[in-house]
Amino acid sequence: MSLLLSDLININLSETTSKVIAEYVWIGGSGMDLRSKARTLSGPVSDPSKLPKWNYDGSSTGQAPGEDSEVILYPQAIFKDPFRRGSNILVMCDAYTPAGEPIPTNNRYKAAKVFSNPAVVAEEPWYGIEQEYTLLQKNVKWPLGWPSGGYPGPQGPYYCGIGADKAFGRDIVDAHYKACLYAGINMSGINGEVMPGQWEFQVGPAVGISAGDELWIARYILERITEIAGAVVTFDPKPIEGDWNGAGAHTNYSTKSMREEGGYEIIKKAIEKLSLKHKEHIAAYGEGNERRLTGKHETANISTFKWGVANRGASVRVGRDTEKEGKGYFEDRRPASNMDPYIVTSMIAETTILGK
Repeated sequence: MSLLLSDLININLSETTSKVIAEYVWIGGSGMDLRSKARTLSGPVSDPSKLPKWNYDGSSTGQAPGEDSEVILYPQAIFKDPFRRGSNILVMCDAYTPAGEPIPTNNRYKAAKVFSNPAVVAEEPWYGIEQEYTLLQKNVKWPLGWPSGGYPGPQGPYYCGIGADKAFGRDIVDAHYKACLYAGINMSGINGEVMPGQWEFQVGPAVGISAGDELWIARYILERITEIAGAVVTFDPKPIEGDWNGAGAHTNYSTKSMREEGGYEIIKKAIEKLSLKHKEHIAAYGEGNERRLTGKHETANISTFKWGVANRGASVRVGRDTEKEGKGYFEDRRPASNMDPYIVTSMIAETTILGK
């Protein structure tokens, strides 16, 4: 029998050794570039605090100067590895100087401070993040399924569409869905989006800092799958100019008080607080968002704040159910697809729970 590469990739290590492989994942200097490297552990580990710290060359990720390039990785969350399977793991890390200071791009550290505030802990903030993304052809950086150098028919048939002329890249999307559930990410759904070649997955409900950890690992798994499939994923908020939908990361949010009787009043107060901090939130909600938030294509204009029930042209939308039941959650529609979930989730909690 001839041996295939896949036979070796799929070797079950537990047949011969108790050792496991841990893939340490971190965010590079651009704030969107995920990096990872692997190390061998003597046996299975399920508690991040039992994992060794590690280091990397920060001068190669734009996070440290060459003459003092060491950056230390602190393991923060463990997921099952859908690529190596078995007891092998993916480890979400954040980055520190050798002296133990968080490096400037470590947004997780700042978020963890907000989420460990007793007032925030008491409110149990829940998040559901709708991550939109666009699949591109590898060599031409043009959406999957689009004619070379040309455009497909106008938007309409593609949203939640089926068929070889409407849904491009479903194998990647389905592989990603299952891989994320396998990893232990609370992925709640997927759908085809309005622009052909564009898709969405939803992560949540997740409490506090875990929303950011889960979304980053879901992005990591997606990019690894596109690598295998020979495609490229972009989180650009407006990958194609013109009459095509942009890509966002709508963030659904509720606190304990919002989920209980009388919650709708708390929701309205929270939205009022968000309206007063609109500029600060927009500045932190992703790069290039001004190309997406134009007031067209189901968005509100970037310079105005408005909210409404069931209004997809609003900055913040409240669902009909929430209005009817007098409690529930709301959706912040402003974050761009390339936002950092650590920043967005902690900022919403800070403004609505700790804000005066």
